[in-house]
Amino acid sequence: MTTHMLFTHALSPLHPGTGQGTGVIDLPIAREKATGLPYLPGSSLKGTLRSACPDDQRVAIFGPDTNAAHEHAGAVVFADQRLLLLPIRSLAGTFAWVTSPYVLRRFARDAGLAGMKKLPGDIDNPTDEQICLVTESSQLRVSGDAVYLEDLDLEATSDQRATAWADWLAPHIFADGVWQLLLKQRLCVVHDNLLGFLLNTATEITARVKLEEQSKTVKKGGLWYEEALPTETVLAGPLMIMPNDKTNLPPDKIAEIIGTCAKKPLQLGGKMTVGRGLCRVSLREA
Repeated sequence: MTTHMLFTHALSPLHPGTGQGTGVIDLPIAREKATGLPYLPGSSLKGTLRSACPDDQRVAIFGPDTNAAHEHAGAVVFADQRLLLLPIRSLAGTFAWVTSPYVLRRFARDAGLAGMKKLPGDIDNPTDEQICLVTESSQLRVSGDAVYLEDLDLEATSDQRATAWADWLAPHIFADGVWQLLLKQRLCVVHDNLLGFLLNTATEITARVKLEEQSKTVKKGGLWYEEALPTETVLAGPLMIMPNDKTNLPPDKIAEIIGTCAKKPLQLGGKMTVGRGLCRVSLREA
């Protein structure tokens, strides 16, 4: 078995839905039960990549269609894509890519299991929830060391470990040098508790309506609210390749095919017809 890391970068709002909600939001995004962190189910990524795979290689890599699924398993296992970087509106630099020590620690664990080398060191929680860690080249500061995220007033501290993480993540997430520089300038590490607050207040909420065909007024019961991860969100998760007797392709060839299938933007999650879920997916080897 070989393991790689997949990175998903949202080019439009991403709605990995869970069906009907029970709260104020009618169509919420999928969140982990224990942590509350958003995620994109691996099944969503697998289904989209399966559709993009050439016909002559699809069954060998992804397994037979549903009516023949008993014949043999596919050669790839997609883990859930879990939140890595959440874009938050910033007074300076337009927005910040926000993460937390726990999110980075969990990503490092998954990336280490995938065989990725030279991962940056662990980051402890800032000593206070009003303090954020930024890179040494950060463009998020306003008036000295102040950083404003949404309506939060934070104090920035330059941190070598945050810089090391930005330097490591930038080339793994982005191939373009301009975007790599943007990440190095906009990475912001906040306290785990503060990230939990932002996850409940900074996702994208859209009101949708269904109109009566003739009167063009709102149809009864035709108003609902949808939640989405904002554009520029970055998620990541492992991809495992496990060739079997029915698959003659070597693991490196399977990884190459999947990487080719993901070269063009893919549509992931729900609400495709209203522009949701356009994503760039990249596969990174150890």
